[in-house]
Amino acid sequence: MRKKRLGLTIAHRLAILAYIVVALFPLFWLLKVSVTPNELLYSEGVRLWPSSTTFQHFSFVLVHSDFPRFFKNSVIVSGGTAIIVTILASLAGYALSRFTFRAKYWIVALMLLTQMFPLVMLVAPIFKMLSPLGLTNSLTGLIIVYVAFNVPFATFLMQSFFDGIPKDLEEAAMIDGATRFMAFRQIILPLTLPGIAATLGFVFTAAWSELLFALMLISGNQAATFPVGLLSFVSKFSVDFGQMMAAGVLALIPACLFFLLIQRYLVQGLTAGAVKG
Repeated sequence: MRKKRLGLTIAHRLAILAYIVVALFPLFWLLKVSVTPNELLYSEGVRLWPSSTTFQHFSFVLVHSDFPRFFKNSVIVSGGTAIIVTILASLAGYALSRFTFRAKYWIVALMLLTQMFPLVMLVAPIFKMLSPLGLTNSLTGLIIVYVAFNVPFATFLMQSFFDGIPKDLEEAAMIDGATRFMAFRQIILPLTLPGIAATLGFVFTAAWSELLFALMLISGNQAATFPVGLLSFVSKFSVDFGQMMAAGVLALIPACLFFLLIQRYLVQGLTAGAVKG
């Protein structure tokens, strides 16, 4: 029995190690190419690490390209989208969790319906709607689109967290004289911090990596976001892989910092929905 348990433990840990290697290898290769000199990218063949390294790609991206502007635009769009969506989803999720009203079923059905259409089908209608308003080449228009597409899923996510909080808590607060909004703000919201962190993380990541609408609605480099900006390293006859990978490494920094800040709540939020009550 001991040998069998030892074998299962070793197999289990080897499986975890294999998963980690497979998951992190693309990031490792991204870093490897970003520090490889141009003359060695093709001449050395496939190697785990180049014979010499350089930071010229990072220098070019930060100093001689429009990457800082792309970076700033992505931070504004992703951060603004995450904050707005989380606020709206918290209010809507609380309403769906705590109140019963006549149109509730149809509202939920319509929200689910918005998640069923392929996004590419909606590019032309959205462009037609935003163009007369002057929002087709602005960060504001992009934030509006991202908010519209992320609110339904975020609402259902927040509703699941509110469903797991007993109604007795806010009812007791209202008996003591608190209004519904005071009970929501002072009692319910602090208990849903893990859910808020999970929602923030999901929406921020979705907006940070979105390419389709950013490519279709933004023209020129002035309002381009990071995913669109990566295409500037692709020319008609060549691809600057070193510079593109260096930009990719730099783009990982805000996402990593963001998740480090909310990590404590994020882990709780991803598992809180497994148990109700």
